[in-house]
Amino acid sequence: INAEDAGRNFLPAPGTITAMRTPTGPGVRLDTGYETGMTVPGAFDSLIAKLIITGATRDQALARARRALTEFEIDGMPTVLAFHRAIVDEPAFTAEPFTIHTRWIETEFTTPIAPYDGPTDTTEPAGRERLTVEVGGKRLEVVLPAGFATPTRPTTTAGAGRGPRRTTTATPPAGGDDLISPMQGTIVKVMAADGDTVTAGDVIVVLEAMKMEQPLTAHKSGTVTGLAATAGQSVTAGAPICAIKD
Repeated sequence: INAEDAGRNFLPAPGTITAMRTPTGPGVRLDTGYETGMTVPGAFDSLIAKLIITGATRDQALARARRALTEFEIDGMPTVLAFHRAIVDEPAFTAEPFTIHTRWIETEFTTPIAPYDGPTDTTEPAGRERLTVEVGGKRLEVVLPAGFATPTRPTTTAGAGRGPRRTTTATPPAGGDDLISPMQGTIVKVMAADGDTVTAGDVIVVLEAMKMEQPLTAHKSGTVTGLAATAGQSVTAGAPICAIKD
């Protein structure tokens, strides 16, 4: 069970769990290190919990899985619970014999998953701020008293000490000139410069959250203006990255 928005191409979604109701019952096991009030940070992977279901038969295991996933609720941030609920009701997955394969979700799964539209809490407690620092060649996110460090938007070497990452393309909201960050994360690469002429689909910056890189592409063709992004800079969901003028 990951902190990702399945309705937005599984964008990573760090945040604070405001409520968590876990399933119980025969054949249900839950392994988790989180509980209500804890924050799933952007510096680590998106795993919140592992839900393991067993049964005497596959049909029984599926029935228990449906019940457990219905009971399982996490508030305050997007998770993939809705995606798993859809999977255990998908005829291609439940049929006997089933013919799904390792790329079935990417190539054949078509059930729409609505983007998360509930309240989110990605703010730090009062008097606190989140900073990205480099320690031993690795970037880490830390929470410090507000004003403890200057500057509050640090710059670090992009990609230092990192291994391979999963990558998907983050599509910004359409309309207008502003290129908007669709997620909270850290800029690890700046691929354009202020004044550049770009075509729709060109990569402007690359964001990283939860060990996943998300290329942020131009939503229209035009000239890049107001781009002041730097590698290592933290951005919030909805923050403008630059404008693209006709």
